[in-house]
Amino acid sequence: MGAAPAAAALPHPSRGHHRMRTLYIAGDSTAAQKYAAAAPETGWGMALPFFLRKDVRVANHAINGRSTKSFLDEGRLDTILAAIRPGDLLLIQFGHNDQKIDDPTRYTEPWTSYQDNLRRYVAGARERGALPVLATSVERRKFDASGTALRTLGEYPAAMREVAREEGVALVDIQELSLALWQKLGPEATTAYFNWTPTERDNTHFNPPGAIAVARLVAAELLHIRVLAPSDTRRLDEEIPVEWITWPDADPEENRP
Repeated sequence: MGAAPAAAALPHPSRGHHRMRTLYIAGDSTAAQKYAAAAPETGWGMALPFFLRKDVRVANHAINGRSTKSFLDEGRLDTILAAIRPGDLLLIQFGHNDQKIDDPTRYTEPWTSYQDNLRRYVAGARERGALPVLATSVERRKFDASGTALRTLGEYPAAMREVAREEGVALVDIQELSLALWQKLGPEATTAYFNWTPTERDNTHFNPPGAIAVARLVAAELLHIRVLAPSDTRRLDEEIPVEWITWPDADPEENRP
């Protein structure tokens, strides 16, 4: 677990922010809100509110299939920046789709365009008095023949870590946290955390138990690196009923021009 710069600590309402703070998520399908047609697929952002107290609201702007580039090109960061306020957080998790070298609308090179894009997210949040938090991508479920959990995200996590160091940005290393969890659980048990159904074996996206487990890792690490205060979190050591996960009927993206 990495340590955040001391200056990165989120201002508490008692220090001048007398309102509900909002944690914005900019990311991809692993974090995104899912709808009834996709159930039981579940983004970890759907479970994050279970671990945050009521004075921290989650605005989940993560969406399927996006990279740092396509999220920017579609104006999605602009939408967040139009709403974000001083004292809010912007949690930035991209990498899975930045890897797609055959898709020029999404691909970024880890040590150049990917890092440049991350700096745009960081700068946009800071210009508005909000706190950017970089988050490496959650690891996929992949094991070798000996049962060792494998890394699948190439150089993108390392490139993000470098941006975090250079820019003095708090980092949630979801890759390492999730990899350690998958290793602890092992190849068989992890199937109960991913979107395995009678017709699909999806080793990238989660079902409710997996989304809850990853959200717990994220909330606990935000507390550990002092981005959140103890009073901002709850239930970190409690069992969360999977029935708390719900899928709205309609996806508003379907009606987007």
